[in-house]
Amino acid sequence: MRVVVQRSKEASVTVGGEIVGQIEHGLVLLVGVTHTDTEKDVEFVAEKVANLRIFEDAEEKMNLSVLDTGGQILSISQFTLYGDCRKGRRPNFMAAARPEQAEPLYDLFNAKLREKGLHVETGRFGAMMDVRLLNHGPVTLIVES
Repeated sequence: MRVVVQRSKEASVTVGGEIVGQIEHGLVLLVGVTHTDTEKDVEFVAEKVANLRIFEDAEEKMNLSVLDTGGQILSISQFTLYGDCRKGRRPNFMAAARPEQAEPLYDLFNAKLREKGLHVETGRFGAMMDVRLLNHGPVTLIVES
């Protein structure tokens, strides 16, 4: 499992001109699932993301997590995170899990974040989405299982 984590002041995701997910400050997560991912991978990444200390404390040091700050999550499924660009000019997406495997794990990932008390908004799995993000910092990290 691969998740691009972006610290955000605000973000939204639109499908067909309609906002389907929107947050104030928190994290935007681009979530990719590969063939070998299991519930164990989901639990590891959800725990890591929820507790990742990337928000500043009173001394402007990155010591606080999204849980500590009361931040929200905007979670977007993104199979292209497993695009392989090493050969040719067109990415190969063979490492991305098929939708019938990926969608339940993506849903479980969001459920695990909600179980931790986080407010989680999502895009629409498999849809063409427009994501608007005000990246704060900017801070962008990759978390993998």
